[in-house]
Amino acid sequence: MPDATGLELIAQDLRDADTDAVLGTSFFREEATIEVAPAFLRTAAELLVRKGYAFMSSCHGVDYYPEEPRLGVHYQLLDMPNVDRICLKTRVSTEDPRVPSLCDLWPGANHPEREVFDMFGVIFDDHPDLRRILMPEDYEGHPQRRDFPVGGEPVLFTYNEDKVPGWTQ
Repeated sequence: MPDATGLELIAQDLRDADTDAVLGTSFFREEATIEVAPAFLRTAAELLVRKGYAFMSSCHGVDYYPEEPRLGVHYQLLDMPNVDRICLKTRVSTEDPRVPSLCDLWPGANHPEREVFDMFGVIFDDHPDLRRILMPEDYEGHPQRRDFPVGGEPVLFTYNEDKVPGWTQ
């Protein structure tokens, strides 16, 4: 992974492209993280691909409730020849949860972006197949958000089938 100096050099390259692109950097427990504004996510991703981070190992969502902007999208990237890792992250509000899709840069982002859409409600612009992947299409809400009601629906087992009201309808 890039050291703190290498992380700042990468961030400076992004700042050279646009001064508002980088919102912050952190180097904590040997993990390099660069946070960018949602509008510059694609620019940052393309720069990191040119720097050798051609493998996306994971993409996941985060709910920072009660902070704003509340929803985060994190991409864990890997430079395989140098065995360097970096996290690229951005945050959006629940009122306008839109970020560009990065499926064309990393085809492996297709299903993880759909999961983030399904569980957190982040909309990935220009995604080739943005639809629910884990929950039914008609399901309302996003279960991984922190304000989602806890408890859910009763699960039907053979020992409680007569106690769950309305299961036969």
